[in-house]
Amino acid sequence: MTNIFRGFGAIFYKEVLHVRRDFATLFFSLIIPLLQMTLLGYGIDTNIRQINTVVFNADGRRESRELLDRLKNSDTFRLIRYVQNDRDLNDMIISGRARVGIKIPVDYSDRLLHQMSAQVLVLIDGSDSSVAGQAINVTTAIGLDESLRHVLQDRVAFGVDMRPKILFNPDSRSPNFFLPGLTAILLLNVTTFLTAFSIVREKQQGTLEQLFVTPVRPMGLLLGKLLPYLGIGFFELILILTCMRFVFQVPIHGNVLLLAFLSLPYLFVSLSLGILISSKANSQAEAMQLAFLTILPSVFFSGYIFPRETIPTILYPLSYLVPATYFINITRGIILRGAGLVHLWTDGLALFFLGTLLLILAARRFHNKAILA
Repeated sequence: MTNIFRGFGAIFYKEVLHVRRDFATLFFSLIIPLLQMTLLGYGIDTNIRQINTVVFNADGRRESRELLDRLKNSDTFRLIRYVQNDRDLNDMIISGRARVGIKIPVDYSDRLLHQMSAQVLVLIDGSDSSVAGQAINVTTAIGLDESLRHVLQDRVAFGVDMRPKILFNPDSRSPNFFLPGLTAILLLNVTTFLTAFSIVREKQQGTLEQLFVTPVRPMGLLLGKLLPYLGIGFFELILILTCMRFVFQVPIHGNVLLLAFLSLPYLFVSLSLGILISSKANSQAEAMQLAFLTILPSVFFSGYIFPRETIPTILYPLSYLVPATYFINITRGIILRGAGLVHLWTDGLALFFLGTLLLILAARRFHNKAILA
């Protein structure tokens, strides 16, 4: 029995020394989970509030302003813009910049002053069922409260009639909401892991140093590594969209070619991120740990599960650094809302700049390594 555990103490001591000297392992094992828990603990709020709301107030008088103050003070709606026509109202919702549109008719105050019922149209983006449900409940409650106030004050049976209208996903189907967003997460996983592992594999095999002493420039090396996986990612996108449309019966209201075109900068960002990770990692295990760091922010800070409006103000800027934020708006915009290029070009441009920045950072790291080689 004494021979079974022979050498245990020496091996244990040796492994402890390795762990102490390997700062990266300790960092990823102890610090990163605490950092993620802190960010997600403070950054996620399941209570739906401060929904971006656009207003078309065709009345403009005191009664209509009082109603808008009630909506604003409810903490559920954040009035981000006032427009002057129906077209701008619809464009704000189709583009995803607003989740709710309030239209107060021109005769709103006149009807109340003449002791008649006044109607208010509430347009709600149904692509997010949780936001839609909260918006319906709060606007209906405010309308009933306003009606009750007028009844008690004026002793007449009239009031404010809030008319909610759900757009884009009237049946509130969960696949219609989750699957377009899931597309961004799946593509990020596939492309980031593929590119991260490809260059790390070169490092472990010792062939990367051989490439450094050839006339190949760092940017040429990275683009050569990137483009084959761009084709794989694009083929994966086609498979996902086909499964989404014909298996889960998610209707695509917009232009599929536009979706394919705007998917290219997102694939470019994901691949560039994988290359940047590979420039830092020295093993496939380390590359996997770094790649996993991108998953949680992409899920929780992009609006995939929880609306971005619920993120605290101090952490809200982080959502602009998450590429999935822009691509989820693109996929839901085209698939659910039928948005066009005029509504989504800013998201595509932001993805292109993020991808370019990540690729330049990766090229500089490889350039420095090439000089050292």
